Amino acid sequence: MSCRYRPAYARSSLHRHAIAICSAALLLVGTVSLAQAQAQAQAQAQAWPNRSVQAVISYTPGSSTDIVGRIVLQKLAELWNVPVIPENRAGAGGSIAMTWVARANPDGYTLLLDSTGHVVTPALYPKMPVDVLRDLVEVASFAIQPNVLVVQARSPWRNVMDLVNAARANPGSVNFASAGIGSATHLNLERFIAAAGIKVTHVPYKGTPEVISGLLNNSVDCYWAPISATLSNIKGGNLRALAVSTPQRSSQLPDVPTTGEAGVPNADSPIWFGLWAPSATPRPVITRISTDVRKVLAMPDVREKLAALGSDTLVMTPEEFARFVRDEYQVYSKIVANAGIQAQ
Repeated sequence: MSCRYRPAYARSSLHRHAIAICSAALLLVGTVSLAQAQAQAQAQAQAWPNRSVQAVISYTPGSSTDIVGRIVLQKLAELWNVPVIPENRAGAGGSIAMTWVARANPDGYTLLLDSTGHVVTPALYPKMPVDVLRDLVEVASFAIQPNVLVVQARSPWRNVMDLVNAARANPGSVNFASAGIGSATHLNLERFIAAAGIKVTHVPYKGTPEVISGLLNNSVDCYWAPISATLSNIKGGNLRALAVSTPQRSSQLPDVPTTGEAGVPNADSPIWFGLWAPSATPRPVITRISTDVRKVLAMPDVREKLAALGSDTLVMTPEEFARFVRDEYQVYSKIVANAGIQAQ
C-alpha cells in the first residue's frame, strides 16, 4: 500500500478543519448537556415539594421571629399541600440555627427563618463554623415592623425623656434588657443609647418571652421589644410603650411617638424577617419558594394578621433581598464595631 504525500499547507488546513468540527461537536454536546441540566432543574422545582419541609427558626417560641414567621409558614403548608414543620433552635444570636441550616442538604427541604439579627452575627462571631453570607442564600423577605420601647406599667417613667434623664443623672442605674447579645433588640439598644448619649446596664436574656417575664416581675426596667411580641401586654395595660423605632408611628399604636418625636433622633432600628436556604440549593427551587411567599403575602387574611401585629409586608426578589441583607450587614457591622460589642 502506498502513502501519498500531502504538502504541509494541506495537512495544516485539514487539521484546522478537523479541530473546528470537533469544537463544534463539543459545543453542541455542552449545549445539550446544559439544556438537559436546566430541564432537570426545572423538573425538580416542579416536583418540589413532595414531602415535609423543615423551617428552622432562629429564636425562641413566642419571639417576634416565631410569631410572624409561623403566619407565613402555615400558609405555605396549605399552598404546598405538605407539612411545613417549624423547629426553634435558639441561641447565640441565631447562629445555632444558621449553622444547622447551612450544613443541611441543599434540596429546599430545610429552610432558615431569621430576622435582622442575621446581619450582625458575622461581626459578632468571626469564628463561626460557617460563613452565613456565603453558605446561606436569601430566598424571600416577608415582613418588617418597629421595635417599641416598653417599661413596666408601674414605672415612674411616663415618656422617653423621663428614662433618658434618669440614665443621665445616674449612669448605669437603668437596667436595659435585650433578647441576647447580638440580637436585633440589642442593636436597637446600642443605637438608642448612642443617640441619647446615656450609659445603661445591659441585661441580655435568651429571648423576648423571657424579657417580658423579667419586665412583669420587676427584674429589669425597660426593653426595645418587637411590637408583635408585646402588643397584647401594651394594650392590656401590663406594659407602657414610650416610643417606636421607625420614622413613622405604628398604626397599631398611633398615640406612641417615634424616637425622633420623643426627643431622641437618629435612633430608628426596625426589625425585618425572611427565609434562607443552604447556598447550593437549586435556583429553580429558590425561585419557586420566593414566588409562593409572594402569593402568601398577597392574601388579605395574611396581610390583616401581620398588620394586627404591627407588621407591614416586605416583598423582594431573592436578588433584591440579597442586596438588602448585605447593605444591612454593613450598617450593623459599624454599630457593632462602634459599640465594641463582643460575643460572650
